[in-house]
Amino acid sequence: MLTITNAERIFIDGNNERTGPLHISAGIVAEAAPVPAGPIPTPGVTAPSDGEVLDATGCVVTPGLVNAHHHLLQSAFRTLPGTRGVAMSEWLPTMAKAYGTATIDPELAGLAAAAGAAEGLLCGVTTVADHHLSWPHAADTVAIASASAEAVRRVGARLAFVRGTAGDDPQTAAASAEDIVAALMPGATGGTSGDGMLQLAVGPAGVHSDGPETYKLLGEVARRHGLRRRTQSNEQVDVGIALERYGRRPLELLEDWGWLEDDVTLAHLCDVTPGEISRIAASGATATHAPGCDLPMGWGIAPVAALLDAGVNVGLGTSGGGSNDAGHLLADARLAMQIAPLVGRAVSAREVLSMSTEGSARGLGRPELGHLRAGAAGDLCVWDVSGIADAGVADPVAGMLWASPGRRPRHVVVAGRVVVRDFLLVGADEHDLVIALHKRVGR
Repeated sequence: MLTITNAERIFIDGNNERTGPLHISAGIVAEAAPVPAGPIPTPGVTAPSDGEVLDATGCVVTPGLVNAHHHLLQSAFRTLPGTRGVAMSEWLPTMAKAYGTATIDPELAGLAAAAGAAEGLLCGVTTVADHHLSWPHAADTVAIASASAEAVRRVGARLAFVRGTAGDDPQTAAASAEDIVAALMPGATGGTSGDGMLQLAVGPAGVHSDGPETYKLLGEVARRHGLRRRTQSNEQVDVGIALERYGRRPLELLEDWGWLEDDVTLAHLCDVTPGEISRIAASGATATHAPGCDLPMGWGIAPVAALLDAGVNVGLGTSGGGSNDAGHLLADARLAMQIAPLVGRAVSAREVLSMSTEGSARGLGRPELGHLRAGAAGDLCVWDVSGIADAGVADPVAGMLWASPGRRPRHVVVAGRVVVRDFLLVGADEHDLVIALHKRVGR
């Protein structure tokens, strides 16, 4: 049993907040009587003989953040010369050259995944979706996927590993996805491991790089094994290439190819029309906003408020280190809140915090993640709001995003286990992770 006590506020979900102790039993949020919001000290709370108490005095407790769109491999390739302030047509070959020089193999995939997942945990991300798109010719794809999964598990986070494609041979990609499912989740259905720490999904990079056969074959793999499907859509480059190559917009193609359905999540969506928003809402597909990537890449701003108001579930992602050099999801949540009025109505701190927790989890098809209602997975963050950065803040939950752009959690819990304590990783040494990755990429 883990008991969190004395919190200034507990953000249960987008509609519920309270104070009082929060109990995690066997990795699951236990029932607790609701307490009116407001600081009500609970002195003298002690843990059962087999439990632990985390004192959250001066802190806000939230569900663990869910990063719904990352490319963990890119954690090894940040701020490369030639990748900032350039067109996608220049960015792609620069990144490809760096990948080729470093050689993508299981060792590199594992080191980059460990670094990216550790960075995420230290910033409050307890679950990360890794859309892995880079597969060298004749690579051992099962070994690469296994190395990534093991590395993330080792540092203590949950992983949704997406067998992606970016112009891969369709038959080869589908066979690889089958092999990865057989190796990492033998005999399982529904795409998630029994302990909930690993999930598998499939996802082409977008209609700009992959054609109808790839979407068809990966969709068949998803149906056979109950996997979620994910793709990127309607960045400006995606729209331009789709019009040039097919004479149609990306969402039209995705609908025709069977990829505008309720098990699909669409990342980016910077360039969507009102009619397309209605089409997404009617399909039940979900969206992932990634402003920390979209803005520096010049792709525009997704109309988040319009998507939400149309009934589309919206999650939040950072995308990878090649386009967004930080894996700090809360910082990107703040950015999303700040830029929303440029393309629609303002969105509140609680709306964006909900996007980065339960919104992202819904896009992964994980109803147990992203909230702290009874029965949820015991993933949470304890954020200190007692320092100078929060001086004068009237609303500690809104202040989570408006104040202190670089905010990090004091403690992070995954499945009832403390994985970050007093701002430090429990299961790994972050400096060792840095040294190992730098040694591998010669940096």
